[in-house]
Amino acid sequence: MNIKYIYKRARILGIASLMLIGQSCSDLLDEKVVSGISNEYINTPKGFEDAVNAAYSSLRNYYGTQPGLTLTEYGTDIYATGADGGYKGFHFYDTQLNPTVDYLASIWDELYRGVNTCNAIIGRAPAATVTDAVKKLRVAEAKFLRGHYYFILFQQWGGVDLRLTETLAPTKVTKRATEAEMYAAIIKDLTEAIADLPNSSSQYGRATKPAAEMALAKVYLAKAYSSSKASDDFSKAATLCSNVINNYGFKLLDNFASVFDENNQKNSEIVFAVQYTSDVLTNLTNNTGAANGGNNLHLFYGMQYDVQAGMQRDVLNGRPFKRLRPTAYCLDVVFGDRVNDSRYKKTFKDTWYSNKPGTYNTAFDDSKATVTFAAGDTAIFIPGYEMTKEERAKKKYQVLVPSKYSEALFPTLTKFFDTKRPDMTYESGSRDYFVFRLADTYLMLAEAQLGAGNKQAATDAINMVRRRAAWPGKQSAMEVTTSQMTFDLVVEERARELVGEQTRWMDLKRWGNLVERVQKYNPQAAPNVKAIHLVRPIPQTQIDRTEGGNATFAQNSGY
Repeated sequence: MNIKYIYKRARILGIASLMLIGQSCSDLLDEKVVSGISNEYINTPKGFEDAVNAAYSSLRNYYGTQPGLTLTEYGTDIYATGADGGYKGFHFYDTQLNPTVDYLASIWDELYRGVNTCNAIIGRAPAATVTDAVKKLRVAEAKFLRGHYYFILFQQWGGVDLRLTETLAPTKVTKRATEAEMYAAIIKDLTEAIADLPNSSSQYGRATKPAAEMALAKVYLAKAYSSSKASDDFSKAATLCSNVINNYGFKLLDNFASVFDENNQKNSEIVFAVQYTSDVLTNLTNNTGAANGGNNLHLFYGMQYDVQAGMQRDVLNGRPFKRLRPTAYCLDVVFGDRVNDSRYKKTFKDTWYSNKPGTYNTAFDDSKATVTFAAGDTAIFIPGYEMTKEERAKKKYQVLVPSKYSEALFPTLTKFFDTKRPDMTYESGSRDYFVFRLADTYLMLAEAQLGAGNKQAATDAINMVRRRAAWPGKQSAMEVTTSQMTFDLVVEERARELVGEQTRWMDLKRWGNLVERVQKYNPQAAPNVKAIHLVRPIPQTQIDRTEGGNATFAQNSGY
């Protein structure tokens, strides 16, 4: 039984989970909680299991959702705005990015729900009527999740309210923890989780030892660039990444495209995934940015193919919300090598086949006046280079060249395409979201070894990813030497491999080069981005709920 089928269980434990998100002191609404479940339910065998299952559910509000995507891919060096949608302050770093933005509050609140559910599990475990073995395992899962939730909060907002015991009633007494306190608590949770988690689980989607090791490696990498850095942070991260690579049987797939095959989601490369399903009740979550929840990343990277000549919207090609388009730097530099590296072709959709036959005037291709299509004919082709007008005139379809890219027309990321949706308007997707995968582990190992001064080990690690990405017969051309093994290579290799996977903003924040790279490669954001944007504004709702307000729970500088 996959854990995806037990995510649906109760936010009924949320009485305790609403720690910093209760109503104001207004007496306009006198809420009466009606429930047949007592506060002692968690101590029963069923209640204890339900609590642990509920603790996982907060992952679904951050991973595979528009709010999570907005906080992780908007406003970076590799993605800029598409034509549609709101929340563009996260792209532009202008006054639209402010403490009242609802996505900030919804992610904040949901992560704290998850934290407090974990606190309840850990604190009440001694009284739970389950075996010691079950207690040990489920508490380890809760510590993995709590450490992970706090790491997201910490990376996005800096020091936050660090609560490690269950909050049983609304409170207005809060304070911000220091950087050192945040790192200490997160590292302690994940270290203890590693000690007690199993190598694997019969319930796919539960926390395991390698998932916790990879989570902790990410923490040590972030710490290595921070003011709390220690001389052994890089080496600790390298050891953890090596454990994940060597000890559990994970294996890079031979074909990069196969990683995102929607019919092969439980593949040998996946270390930890958030589970989704076609069951509407199971997928239902709060504030995900799409109707009925689900993994809805399939919506946000698509170009406006559906109003072009010979095309109409269908399930196969997706519902294009046009929220993000790749920057010129992403396409021309990151994916500049298309002779040896297969990832441009396997990451972006470049061909659309007509599903609306007929004769049409051309829109973006000035090499011909009209085009005529039968069903299944090529309707749109994106060559990825500036094909001449004469070359385009010979084609029976429209050719979209880089000079014609716009906020509506651009190469479309295919990693999250979901063809199993019941109809073309359906927003909720059923694909799992890959939080940790092995290629990321190799790239983290390369970064850690480079930081530790082991250039040969770093080179060996990054070449594992680069060889897999090569076109057949081009493996040797993709390999780099130790003299080519630089930090800049790590920065660009992570973009090539992980583009769109909710990692980029967190990477740039960790490295401390967000401002520099956005100014250099993202013209939309360059005029406004500055050092204050290495953290997000604290939600105003949080400050308003705090006794003493901003004087007690200070807003991040500049907001």
